[in-house]
Amino acid sequence: MNILVTGANGMLGNTIQGVVKNSNDHYIFTDVCDGYQKLDITDLDDIRKIVKEHNIKCIINCAAWTNVDAAETAGNIVETLNATAPENLAKAMKEVDGLLVHISTDYVFGGDPYNTPCKEDQKGTPTGVYGLTKLHGEEKIKAIGGKYIIIRTAWLYGEFGKNFVKTMIKLGKEKPSLGVIFDQIGSPTYARDLAKAIITIVNQGIIPGIYNFSNEGVISWYDFTKHIHQLANITSCEVAPIHTADYPTLAQRPHFSVLDKTKIKNTYNIEIPYWRDSLEECIQLLEQQKKIE
Repeated sequence: MNILVTGANGMLGNTIQGVVKNSNDHYIFTDVCDGYQKLDITDLDDIRKIVKEHNIKCIINCAAWTNVDAAETAGNIVETLNATAPENLAKAMKEVDGLLVHISTDYVFGGDPYNTPCKEDQKGTPTGVYGLTKLHGEEKIKAIGGKYIIIRTAWLYGEFGKNFVKTMIKLGKEKPSLGVIFDQIGSPTYARDLAKAIITIVNQGIIPGIYNFSNEGVISWYDFTKHIHQLANITSCEVAPIHTADYPTLAQRPHFSVLDKTKIKNTYNIEIPYWRDSLEECIQLLEQQKKIE
């Protein structure tokens, strides 16, 4: 099968490239930057052209506007990338009876004081532009009516690009102390685990719908940082818990965005690693590859 991956230069796109190196399927990695086949996912005709040229049967959409705070003031481009572009991809795949795998986010929740894991059929209550536009993207894909799977994930980190784990290691080595939020609760997701799950799903055959995926377990940003430093052998930085109110940001983050993963585990028989095991694997790779920025 010919599979197209958008946003190939991002964290998840880069990770998928490594995961599928020995795949029997033919993967085409696209982005708007140099080094990849160029594709403008905001242009439906551009998508149709590449789908026809390469006989694409599946698109894995890793492209999005992901700068949560900048989204608050960036204007229409956020809606274009997070809602209109996925709609274009869904249209192009429906026209060839193809499959669309779209990555969404826990930020579609957050407006209500949840205290139980969020399920796929739960009403979206985004608190900012990023979450709202990602929810719009989900709705537009569903409205097209083609073959799709939407995977919501959370707290994504990995070896590529900027992310919380790499930042906390860097700051931990540079600063004598850090204040990290303790009243936001969620589940970290290792990009490699998510990439493997996506490929497993594509190989098994998509059962349409929305699914949640993150690593197992629940933790705060503060506790996550403490474990990051422990695994990275950082002992010179004192980490203190702070309230969300002590660290104001343009966008309001969900205070509780734990995702219920029962559906994806039962549907695809996927075993999901515990977050600490995956974090340890990631930090070992970062140290081997000297990728701490």
